Amino acid sequence: MKATMFEQLLADRRAKRPVAVVTRLADGEEALVHEEESENQNQDGFSGALALTPEQLAETRQRLRADRSGALASADGALFARCHVSAPRLVIVGAVHIAQALAPMAAIAGFEVIVVDPRRAFATPQRLPGVSVTTEWPDEALERLGIDAQTAVVTLSHDPKLDDPALIVALQSDAFYIGSLGSTRTHAKRVARLAEAGLEEAIARIHAPVGLDLGGRAPAEIAVAILAQVVQARHRAR
Repeated sequence: MKATMFEQLLADRRAKRPVAVVTRLADGEEALVHEEESENQNQDGFSGALALTPEQLAETRQRLRADRSGALASADGALFARCHVSAPRLVIVGAVHIAQALAPMAAIAGFEVIVVDPRRAFATPQRLPGVSVTTEWPDEALERLGIDAQTAVVTLSHDPKLDDPALIVALQSDAFYIGSLGSTRTHAKRVARLAEAGLEEAIARIHAPVGLDLGGRAPAEIAVAILAQVVQARHRAR
């Protein structure tokens, strides 16, 4: 790989931008492909010396979205797409008991976990050991984190002052999953508030009550149901 392409690949990895390296096995010529257009791409939508057809470019991006490296269809030599995709993220709003169970479970499942709660008595390393915790206001935290198609957002605080701002940001993002704790009655009130905020068409994206209906009621059981639904949504999005 040429130095300039290698530097670009490293920059993409540092910025957690999904990128695929497509290599022609016969001679080692390569191209970098991103999910979306980039200033480093040529007019055909990729960068590098290796020319790709529109069909190969589309197949590469499909593989990139699914994080599945593999061979590409080619009539002029074998091509292989190596996908570089950062770990999926789970942003949890509300450092409550369910979050204490959900965070370590999600980390074991391969998620980068961030817990957001401005209530400093709740958001402590002692209550959430080994987890990234921020005491920013939820909307500010989500804006800073940059919610993308690799991110799931779950609001658990049960406080509209915290959950609603997070949901407003999430509903305007590419998050692959948005879930919110609360009963059907609570969600109906939430829907009315979000509709008043101009998000009526996006509200259907919210999974509420959050989690698969496994029948559990304990915090850890609810956490299992939430993580199961998040994993299900992630693979369906692919």
